[in-house]
Amino acid sequence: MKAAELREMTIEELKKKEQELRKELFNLRFQHATHQLENTARIKLVRRDIARVNTVIREKQLEGAEV
Repeated sequence: MKAAELREMTIEELKKKEQELRKELFNLRFQHATHQLENTARIKLVRRDIARVNTVIREKQLEGAEV
């Protein structure tokens, strides 16, 4: 997911997206622990997406504080 796509979303949508990504990460970790995960690189991608979402949320919060 690109940061530009995330910046178009509202804070509520971003928080919902973060929850979805955290659930996906949990499921990926569970699959990895039970040796069912085929694409282990997906864990890294999901973690980075979570970080991107958190960064955009923080940017939007700071924008609101400046006004």
